[in-house]
Order: sequence, then structure tokens, then C-alpha cells
Amino acid sequence: MMFRWLKSIVVLVMLSFPLLGNSADVGDNYLLDTGDKILIKVFDENDLTVETRLNNRGRINYSYLGELEITGKTTEEVEELVSDKLKEGFLLNPSVSVTVLEYRPFFINGEVSSPGDYPYQPGLTLEKAVSIAGGFTDRASRRKIYLLRGDSDKRSKIGFQHSIEPGDIVTVEEGFF
Repeated sequence: MMFRWLKSIVVLVMLSFPLLGNSADVGDNYLLDTGDKILIKVFDENDLTVETRLNNRGRINYSYLGELEITGKTTEEVEELVSDKLKEGFLLNPSVSVTVLEYRPFFINGEVSSPGDYPYQPGLTLEKAVSIAGGFTDRASRRKIYLLRGDSDKRSKIGFQHSIEPGDIVTVEEGFF
């Protein structure tokens, strides 16, 4: 009786947490890039709170500090950058937090009902991305699906549970049968 009760609790706890490894975990290692929208807050300094999108050069314009290069940095690195700059003549010990409000979109083209760009959602897989794009067309290949990631010019073949990240370009090729 006690063992069955304990087993039920273990199953409930396991169901409460998402499975690891199948989906993208953007989290702390996420590198900011053009199109991301961020919120910068400085504790007790409301006039230094900024909600902004990285421009096409990967930069933001921040009050008192001017233009800051943000591309390729994590939110923690941006917190440190802003904090260090504010210490240079503005604040003694600023407490800065940076949050990603909107990730840059992912793109899906080829044999899907509605190709285009779509807002990224954490945990996005190819299967979910195809669903967001309205599903496959009648001519779509379920095997010839390719991913282009980042600055790479090399496409890689992917399956339905493959993680999709912000900025990824997915191409669904045409099948013959």
C-alpha cells in the first residue's frame, strides 16, 4: 500500500516537469541577435527602464549611455555591460536585470500551407513549427526537411522532434509520392 502511494507521487512529480533533451532550452545561454526584444530594468531607477528591440546591426540605444552593441551576448552579459557603464559616472552600485520579452522569429518555407516567419516559442520542435504554419501541403515530403541555423550556409536534414531556435530557417521540400 505504501509503495503504491509513493509510486503515484513519483509519477505525478515526473509529469509536472517537461522531458529534457527533445526541445530547445533557450535559457541562460541564449545569445541575443537582431530582432530580439528586451527589457532592461535598473532597481530604483524607473527612468532607466528600457523596452527595446535590437536593430539590424544588433545594437540598442540606451539612455545616458548611447548606442550599445548587444549581438552575441547573453542577458547576463548585457546586465554586466549596462551595470559597468552606469558605474562610470551615473550610479554607485546599479542593480540591472535584462529579460527577453520576444525572441526573434523562426522561418518556415516550402511545402507548408502558410510559409513565412512566426514568433518563436520556447520548446519549439519541427512538428510544432509545421503545425503553426498550417501543416504540410499535399506535395510535401516528410523526409526531406532541412534546417539552416545562424550564420552557417550548411543545411542539415532534421526530424520531427528536432529543436527549432530563434532565427532558424526550415525548408520543407516537395515529395514525389
